[in-house]
Amino acid sequence: MKIETIAVCGAGTMGSGIAQVAASSGYFTLLFDIHEEVLEKAKTRMDINLQRMVDKNKMSADEKAATLSKIRYSSDLHDCLADIIIEAIIEKPELKISLFNQLAEINHGDTIFASNTSSLSISDLANGINKPQRVIGLHFFNPAPLMKLVEVVNTEYTNQQTTESVIELCKTFNKTTVVCKDSPGFIVNRVARPYYIESLRIAEGGLTNFEDIDLLLEASGFKMGPFKLMDLIGNDINYAVSVSMYEQLGKPERLKPSYIQKEKVEKGELGIKTGKGYFSY
Repeated sequence: MKIETIAVCGAGTMGSGIAQVAASSGYFTLLFDIHEEVLEKAKTRMDINLQRMVDKNKMSADEKAATLSKIRYSSDLHDCLADIIIEAIIEKPELKISLFNQLAEINHGDTIFASNTSSLSISDLANGINKPQRVIGLHFFNPAPLMKLVEVVNTEYTNQQTTESVIELCKTFNKTTVVCKDSPGFIVNRVARPYYIESLRIAEGGLTNFEDIDLLLEASGFKMGPFKLMDLIGNDINYAVSVSMYEQLGKPERLKPSYIQKEKVEKGELGIKTGKGYFSY
């Protein structure tokens, strides 16, 4: 199926980043959120991000203007009419299922419903949605405009047309796709979890501090240390993924979420977006 229009639901950092990718690739894009103030922040964030690219000569002023002209912002769910709808809302399955079912009533029968979830089961979402064969995982990484990888997550219901359509879409986004079956953490989060958990274990044991752990791993070849990375992602999001994977995999001790990160979340020290996490910003 040829995709010409895209709706992104959820105008937070990830949702607005995906919308930026879509619009800069030439697609008519709707960015939806129920909160007007979130939409305004997204609009400001996108303008700043695009201007930064212009300043770095990675985009012309005309290209920036063309990208912005492709985007509409709306808090009215009935405006979400598109060939593919990508949700990046709060990580609660009942809300995602409800959203997709409401949108299924107003969109055509072939509209693809893609979830950007990093921790929830795509199969569980598909089970609650009309025509589950058009439900798929489309997991972007933060920041979406810069990170090249996208995980395409199939369930037992996903048909070949849906998979092929989103792969072709991601090619036009200049993204690298990896197709995988639905499983806890998919591929990247499954592989990356020990990077965070073991680093937190070292800190829990008082062997050294956050900064030195980051310095050591960066000196070993990692582009970003685990604590800087968790602050970038957001401790709330990172912790939620750890909890979800821990529970889905039968609570193995090696993947037990850290009390340090739990305390950070409870204190609202979520990282860059709150000005404080493991480090201050």
